[in-house]
Amino acid sequence: MPKPAQQIDELRPGQSIELLKELHILTREGKLNQDTRRKLKQVYHLYQFIEPLLEQVSQQSKPATLADHGAGKSYLGFILYDLFYKVAHPDSQSGHIFGIETRAELVEKSRALAARLGFERMSFLNLSVQDATLSADLPAHIDIVTALHACDTATDDAIAFGLAKQARHMVLVPCCQAEVAGVLKKTRALSLSKSPLAELWRHPLHTREFGSQITNVLRCLQLEANGYQVTVTELVGWEHSMKNELILASRPVVPNLTATRAAQQRLDAVLQALGLGELTARFAVMTT
Repeated sequence: MPKPAQQIDELRPGQSIELLKELHILTREGKLNQDTRRKLKQVYHLYQFIEPLLEQVSQQSKPATLADHGAGKSYLGFILYDLFYKVAHPDSQSGHIFGIETRAELVEKSRALAARLGFERMSFLNLSVQDATLSADLPAHIDIVTALHACDTATDDAIAFGLAKQARHMVLVPCCQAEVAGVLKKTRALSLSKSPLAELWRHPLHTREFGSQITNVLRCLQLEANGYQVTVTELVGWEHSMKNELILASRPVVPNLTATRAAQQRLDAVLQALGLGELTARFAVMTT
């Protein structure tokens, strides 16, 4: 006999069963299937990284603000709100989660669901990342920026948003990077004449894989060059997702200017060495 929803091992005490059904993580009968169990595992694992960041900001006597880019159906935002504000801090009256998504129909569905569940401190905005940076619907400062499986340059846009909003923390899971690979392909002949290391991206498959890898290396350098301390780890095991890299960036209270300048120099050196100078603006440094 299948377990009732409340006894499923993956669920947390006090978690909203109604929310999980609305997100189609649980069936109407309260069951999990293989695909939804994988989705729930990824979101839980990400919550373990974000929850202490929310705690840290909240303990500084200010409402924590979080912006989730490419929110989609807002799995992450809803579960963060449910577990952090409804379960862990039921008496909290502060803090706000913003879901930013370009598909209007998903924004409307998220707004309706938040209203039904009484998740009053959630807002959903039908905006691109670039438009969100300038939108009056968002505060001038955002504490935490997340981007889960943000495809291609969407991760870079989320980083630019975080830099513009002076985010304390960024939590990024990149996906499907193609821009750098395209530049590597275009400059391959010249690179091969200059360095034997260009063999790393001579073949199309290697170009795509190396381009994806170096994109995230450049993102980490960009964050470090803007004063952040960066950690790179796995989101979940490889059996659950091939798009598995999790970039965690936090800006210390006291900046390390020596480390920041060194990262700026390494970033420029890597761009020039790989023939990626035309992407300098993409990986711009905003601090002085």
